Amino acid sequence: MSTKRLFFALWPDDRQRDQLRNAISPVAKLVEGRAVYRGNWHVTLAFIGDFEERLIPAMHEAAGAISFEPFRLRFDLAEFWPRPKIAALSAQSVPPELEQLVNSLNSVLTDAGVMAEPRRFRPHITIVKRARPFETQRLAQPIIVEWSGFELVESVSERGGSTYHPLKQ
Repeated sequence: MSTKRLFFALWPDDRQRDQLRNAISPVAKLVEGRAVYRGNWHVTLAFIGDFEERLIPAMHEAAGAISFEPFRLRFDLAEFWPRPKIAALSAQSVPPELEQLVNSLNSVLTDAGVMAEPRRFRPHITIVKRARPFETQRLAQPIIVEWSGFELVESVSERGGSTYHPLKQ
């Protein structure tokens, strides 16, 4: 049985990555740890874990049937998360459209026999791994990013860390 390690994510395009860079770069420079490569920036919506490769087309199809209204996500904090030891750009509030999208994806996962994560959804982008603790900071200039789609993403473990690749159907 061949598997892939998967998750659903808001996957920024180049324009959105440039926009995010303006908020992420100053914070990443101040935090000790390993900065996350900008090509890996994303907002995890629902973690799947190891999933049978042969079932991926059905997962794509089920997720593709989800409709939602585009929304804006306001990143306004830089935070240290002690358990995973990361620095994250995070949003204090979750737009209702995003909350509905996450709930819909969790329903797709449940239907596929995947246990949804029990913790509360907190939209964030990991910007530094193995980070040293620091006090939460409000961003001087919050960044608002508009989203109208999401991706099924594969996490590939490589020497020096993981890389992420959206899976196209």
